[in-house]
Amino acid sequence: MAFDTLAFPHDPGTRTDPRMEKFIIEGGTPLSGTVVPAGNKNAALPALAATLLTGDEVVLRNIPRIRDVEAMIELLVRLGAKAEWREENALSIRCDDVTETEVDEAWAERIRASFLLAGPLLARFGVAEMPPPGGDVIGRRRLDPHLDAFRALGAEVEANGRFELRAPDGLHACDFFMDEPSVMATENALMAAALTPGSTVIHNAASEPHVQDLARLLMQMGARIEGIGSNRMIIHGQEELGGADFTIGPDHIEVGSFIALAACTGGELRVRGCVPDHLRMTRLAFERLGCVIDYDGPDVIVPAGQCLRIRSDEGDAVSKIEDGPWPAFPADLTSIALAMATQAEGLVLIHEKMFENRLFFVDKLVTMGARVIVCDPHRAVVSGPSRLHGERMESPDIRAGMAMLIAALCAEGRSEIGNIRQIDRGYERIDERLRALGARIERVASERVPA
Repeated sequence: MAFDTLAFPHDPGTRTDPRMEKFIIEGGTPLSGTVVPAGNKNAALPALAATLLTGDEVVLRNIPRIRDVEAMIELLVRLGAKAEWREENALSIRCDDVTETEVDEAWAERIRASFLLAGPLLARFGVAEMPPPGGDVIGRRRLDPHLDAFRALGAEVEANGRFELRAPDGLHACDFFMDEPSVMATENALMAAALTPGSTVIHNAASEPHVQDLARLLMQMGARIEGIGSNRMIIHGQEELGGADFTIGPDHIEVGSFIALAACTGGELRVRGCVPDHLRMTRLAFERLGCVIDYDGPDVIVPAGQCLRIRSDEGDAVSKIEDGPWPAFPADLTSIALAMATQAEGLVLIHEKMFENRLFFVDKLVTMGARVIVCDPHRAVVSGPSRLHGERMESPDIRAGMAMLIAALCAEGRSEIGNIRQIDRGYERIDERLRALGARIERVASERVPA
């Protein structure tokens, strides 16, 4: 059956063109209450791609209803998949009639994760015709680790604006070392190896929670995988894989975002159903900014009235928050940490090592009154606390959009955030959920369409 990706009950596609919408925020209200984190966006996207590995039905639960998921489903449907929402966040995918191996270029431009279709198509059909992927403009994001993995598995790779991947004799199990622990390249290699008979060993693999989720889904489909959660994974691939009924884990990046929202606005918040082990480094980094975080079983508690004060390093040296591959501080939370730092007393260096454009939204916070010095594309020094005031802004990417929301909600006066399709790409019904916590935020039509 055909699948209308714009028919989500709460999806922005049921409203006007998202490019013509903006958020109006009145700041200064503490966010308090209880919130349940959505499913991990970065686990849902490879899980959707993995449905191509079998003709059997795959049911995925706790799938966030966001624009990136919408785009990935549309890509699958255009390849011949059948998709159906069973419940609010449960999706059934069946790829028994898929024969197309050329990925739609217009939809691939919308998300970086479109390239995750390469591994499953190559493994199952022996060919994948891939356009360049889209996604956030946060810096150079290499495709070489993906292509190196495919070559190691025996594929022929031709790159000339597009990527033609072929394995006329099928893929072959191998032992290879990745030149960087790329998350998506690890996921592509995992999916391709799962449908390649024999034992494939991936060294220097990524090990983020979403990579672990994908590995567990592949195991439920019939593959055997050793080393989940480590940087050395052994995949015992199969001739065929079967269906599955799998639940995506909670999004630890969204959990971190809600912690920052509560801490900066001064409210008391309970985030239900988290995985505390996924928050170890986030908690350490946020505590360096003075944020107190408690646990009640799987729930995260952010006490009210936080007195954010940056803890200097030994010898009164300037403290530093820096990102890195898991289990280091997640790159997707550096923008969030920087926004929180504007409300913390003291000085801190934010070092974004992985993406050279991630900090290019900082000028928006400076316009609001934040004291931030951008040292270079990767480093910024924040001096707080700053009294922020409302401004008009445009969101350049998902996480910068959330950082702007945090700043706007703790600022004095009214802010407008445009290009909110970027925020909708990663956060499900964020305005509705924030209003339930007491935020004064409205989604309204914009007068112009951003470029």
